[in-house]
Parts: sequence; C-alpha cells; structure tokens
Amino acid sequence: MELSSDGMMEMDEKKIERPSWDDYFMEVAHVVAKRSTCLRRNIGAVIVKDKRMLTTGYNGAPANIVHCSDRGCLRDEMGIPSGERHELCRALHAEQNAIIQAAVHGVSIAGATIYVTNQPCNLCAKMIVNAGIVRVVYEGEYPDRLALEVLEEAQVKLERFGGEI
Repeated sequence: MELSSDGMMEMDEKKIERPSWDDYFMEVAHVVAKRSTCLRRNIGAVIVKDKRMLTTGYNGAPANIVHCSDRGCLRDEMGIPSGERHELCRALHAEQNAIIQAAVHGVSIAGATIYVTNQPCNLCAKMIVNAGIVRVVYEGEYPDRLALEVLEEAQVKLERFGGEI
C-alpha cells in the first residue's frame, strides 16, 4: 500500500487467488479425514448450508469404543472386500458421523450440501436422502452402484468433485 497525494492509503492492484467454495469445503473434508481411525480408508465429510459449515465427520469407531487403528480391522481379519458387509465394520462412516453430529447438536441439515472425500455407500446415501441433504459433492470412487441409484431416484444432486457425473 502507498499513500496518495491526499494522504489516503491506496491498495496495490494485486488480485488475490481464492479457492472456489467447492474447493474450500473439499479441502476441509480432506483435513477432517486426517482424524479417521480406519485402517482401510480415511474419509472426511463436511455438511454445509448457505456457505457455512454445520458439522463434520470422519470414519471411525463410535465414542467410547476401541478404534480399529488400536484393535485391528475385523473386516480385514475376515477377508471381506471393500464395499461389502458394512454391518461387520466397527466404524461409522464419515457421512453418518456428520449427520449424527447434526442430530446431537440440534442442527438442521435439510437443504444442505455434503462434501465427502469418497462416494457415499448405499447406507450413507439412504441417510443423506432422509436427512434432507440436497447435494452431494464427492471425490474418490466407491464400489456401490446402488448408492448412485438411490441418490438419483431421490433427486439428490450428485457431483463428482471437478465435474458433474
């Protein structure tokens, strides 16, 4: 900044590069994923409404339960492939934790967007629909075609980060 002839401060003509809202919230989801205690995938989710973060979630064991990172992965021990037999996992998914946090704290997420570092599974897709979330922005793939069908049928806008699917 410089002083003008009338003593006023003048701003330099520099343009500040700012991330788009989608870039910003997806980056936050990646930071949230660093809290994950899953041995297979580290997933983060951020629920946003009106450009405000409402809740976050990462995949890991429920509160007061030993984390898989400390106990070992039951699904690995049983040889269960990714995307199958979710009921045998000790952990909650990132989307589930973000939705639960909204419920615990009395935060309405109807009409919100959820940013997730991987495509939601079928269980999470159903929760997203019933929670009233209207848009899902995800980055990585997940082997669950039914989840995509559920979101499409419920008319939840589904976007692959970096381009609509």
